[in-house]
Amino acid sequence: MTSADSGHYPQQVPIDAYGNGGFRFAELSHKGSLLCLPTGMFSWSKTSGAGLTLDDLAPVLAVADQLDVLLVGTGDDIIFLDPAVRQAFRERKVIVEPIATGGAVRTYNVLLAEERAVGAALIAVERGK
Repeated sequence: MTSADSGHYPQQVPIDAYGNGGFRFAELSHKGSLLCLPTGMFSWSKTSGAGLTLDDLAPVLAVADQLDVLLVGTGDDIIFLDPAVRQAFRERKVIVEPIATGGAVRTYNVLLAEERAVGAALIAVERGK
């Protein structure tokens, strides 16, 4: 990240690699989970996709008007989202797709390259590439 204290990179960029408990992007290494939003890349305290709540996704909801799609990288396995989470995003006309983190990273990169209004909430995994 731009600084160890801020946990924020000021723009949305592709992810170069994931695994070993973190992500690499913009020639930086980030340990832990990550929110990729139109307002930048943010450290995210979640360590598991299980039990995600609206509070966990509050930073994403705050910029939902800038998104068409939110990819939720749920870790090594796909985990179903709480209906309340789905409904909150549906009300804001955002498609929410829970997917294993690896698939979420790859899809995020493709949609970002296509200049789509995409965001990602990514749980860090140990195994990746």
